[in-house]
Amino acid sequence: MTAAAKGAHAGGGPYRCTVRCDTPNWRRLGTDRQALLVLAHLRCGHTYAQLAAGFGISVSTVCRYVSEAVELPAALAPGLAEAVRAASRKAFVILDGTLLPIDRIAADRPFYSGKHKKHGMNVQVLADPAGRLLWVSPALPGAVHDIRAAREHGIIDALTEAGIRCWADKGYQGARGTIRVPYRGRWEQLSAGRQEVNRAHAQIRALGEQAMATLKTWRLLCKLRCSTTRITDLVMAVLVLHLTCSNEG
Repeated sequence: MTAAAKGAHAGGGPYRCTVRCDTPNWRRLGTDRQALLVLAHLRCGHTYAQLAAGFGISVSTVCRYVSEAVELPAALAPGLAEAVRAASRKAFVILDGTLLPIDRIAADRPFYSGKHKKHGMNVQVLADPAGRLLWVSPALPGAVHDIRAAREHGIIDALTEAGIRCWADKGYQGARGTIRVPYRGRWEQLSAGRQEVNRAHAQIRALGEQAMATLKTWRLLCKLRCSTTRITDLVMAVLVLHLTCSNEG
C-alpha cells in the first residue's frame, strides 16, 4: 500500500490534515503541515489543545513540533548591532517598550508591571520613521522599567555611539545621549514653546505605535501561556517571520 493510501484524514477544526506514514522519524505530520501548525499557533494564538484536535495529533506532539520549529527562526533573529546598522540608514528611530501579558505564576512579583497593572514580560521595540518594525529585544520580567530594560540591552549606548537620533516617551527620562524625550511637567505648567515641542514629539512617537500594533498582530503575543523562559524565542521567531514577509513583500 502506498504512503498516500495509508493516510487518514483527521477530523476537527479548520485544519483537516492527512496523517502520513512516510515522514522521517515516524512523525505524524509532514513538514508542510508542521509549518501550518506552528503558524496557526503564532499568528492566531491557538492553544496546544485546539491544534491537537484540529490536526488529529496529541498535545505532546504539538508541543514538540512548536518547540522545534520556533528554535529555527529564533536563531536567525538580528542582534542589536545589526539593527543599529540598519537604523543608521534612517533619519531617526523610535524606541518604545511594551508588555506581553502572561498567565500568573507562583513567583509572580518580578513579572508584575505597576505601569500596566498586569503580569507580563517587557520587550523593547525599535521602529523606523515610517513605523516599520526594525528590532525587538529579548524579554525581561514585567517589573523592569523601560529605561532600565533599554540600558540592560545596551540600546542607549549603541544608538548614541552610532550617532542615531532616537525618539522615546517619558519612560526614558534621564537616558541622555541621542535619546530625545518630552519635557517633564504638567501640561498647563509648561511654556507655550515646550508644549509645542511635546506636541511635535508625540506626533513622531505615534508612528512607533504602528510597530507595536504589527507585533501584536501575532496573536500569541497578546496572551502568553507558556514558560517565561520560552518567551524570548517566541518573540524572536515572530520578528524573523515578520521581517522575512516584509522583505518579500
